[in-house]
Amino acid sequence: CALLFHKGALLNDPYDWLVQQTENVQAARQLRFESLEEIQEKASVISEYIQNAIEVEKAGLEVQMKKTSEYQVPEELTEAWKADAGFERAFNALTPGRQRGYLLYFSQAKQSNTRKNRIEKYRDQIMEGKGLND
Repeated sequence: CALLFHKGALLNDPYDWLVQQTENVQAARQLRFESLEEIQEKASVISEYIQNAIEVEKAGLEVQMKKTSEYQVPEELTEAWKADAGFERAFNALTPGRQRGYLLYFSQAKQSNTRKNRIEKYRDQIMEGKGLND
């Protein structure tokens, strides 16, 4: 079981309980629980986190998200764009979230051949304006 805080990165975490789901999650954090008993034992501390989240919301604070332009573009993708300007235009026409999804997915591959294969596999989908999981 987990309790998700959409702006969790802005919360105070004096007990070091907030968990970032993956390294790519920028704002959200969660409290994770193993049992109902654990939730009951930690109820007062959970309330502190919830109160802190309410304060963050009332203050109108926003998480400064990393811009798409700040993500590394794999060399293999740049090469594919040089070979086909229409492919680059199609990629740039995607929403920023879809662009980030592809950039993260392509960049996660350790080997150049894998990055090339991933780019080629999703080329048609990008040309159709679709995201990674559409």
